[in-house]
Amino acid sequence: MQAVAKVKNVRYGVRKLRQVVDLVRGKNVDEAFAMLSILRTQKKGALIVENALKSAVANFKQKAPAAVATEELTIKAIMADGGTIMKRIHPRSQGRAFRIEKPLSHLTVVVADNADKE
Repeated sequence: MQAVAKVKNVRYGVRKLRQVVDLVRGKNVDEAFAMLSILRTQKKGALIVENALKSAVANFKQKAPAAVATEELTIKAIMADGGTIMKRIHPRSQGRAFRIEKPLSHLTVVVADNADKE
């Protein structure tokens, strides 16, 4: 069995988020939480991924017919995709306008139990 958690329109760049996502892909959930707690002071994306992972684990526990411990769960898939880009302008000299792009990201986390491994 598996459970999914999606976080959409995160105000964080997808390239920065993928650096954190690549570190925890395929890991055990407890390992991932340990890594993310260390990374939390260095990367803002670690906190975003950690919250999404907590949500996926909670979704799994809600769907599971019996009680499941977190050490039995693994991250089956985790993806960081680009969202829309907010476009703003910054006034410059001689009536020009320079564009400021503020990227958004989407994060998808899929957790599964060890019995689901194929």
